[in-house]
Amino acid sequence: MLRILTVCTGNICRSPLASTVLASRLTDADVQVESAGTRARDGIPMTEEAIDLAAERGVDRSFALAHRARFLTTAHLRDVDMVVAMTREHRRAVVELDPARLRMTFTARELVRILQDVGEPDLAAVAAAGDESPDPPRARFAAMVAALRARRGLVPSPAEPEEDDVIDPFGRSVATYRKSAAQLDPALAAVERLVRHAAPTPRELNA
Repeated sequence: MLRILTVCTGNICRSPLASTVLASRLTDADVQVESAGTRARDGIPMTEEAIDLAAERGVDRSFALAHRARFLTTAHLRDVDMVVAMTREHRRAVVELDPARLRMTFTARELVRILQDVGEPDLAAVAAAGDESPDPPRARFAAMVAALRARRGLVPSPAEPEEDDVIDPFGRSVATYRKSAAQLDPALAAVERLVRHAAPTPRELNA
C-alpha cells in the first residue's frame, strides 16, 4: 500500500482538505492518504469552510466531518512514500523531525512546478524502473519521486519564494479559502497522476 501524508499547521484546513479529496479520488487504488499538522491540537475538526470545499470536490460530507486534527510526530512519517507540505515552513518542519524524509517531501505547489513539463510517456518510462521489484507499486512510485527530486535543481525557481506555498485561510474570508483551495487543486491532480502511474487499476491497464 502506498502511503501519502499531507501536512499543514493546524490540520483543520489545508492538509485535511488535501487528504480527504485525494482519498475520495483514489478509492480504487491501494493507497492510504492521511494528514497532520505541525502545531495541531489533537481532536479538532475541520473548519466548516474546508468541509464545504471538500464537498464541492466530491468528498462525502460525513467523511470530512469525521476528520480530527493530529499533531505531527515521527510516527506519522514512518513508511510514507510522499509528504505533501502546504508551505516551505511545513516542509522544513517535516525534514527537521525526520531528515530521511527530505528525499520525498515537496510543497504542493513545488510539486506542480516540477511536474508541469513531464509528459505521460516520460513519467511512465520512469515508473517502469520499479516493475521488477517485489513491490512494484511502491517501487514505481519511488522511482518517480526520485526523478522529481532530481529535477529540483533543473526547474526554474519561482520569482517569489512564497509562490511555492499554499496560503493559510484559517480565520479569513470564504474568498481566501477558495483562493487557497485553488492553489491546492493542481497539486491534488499531480499526486493522483503519480499514484495512477504507480498502481494503475485493471481498467486503466486494459485501456
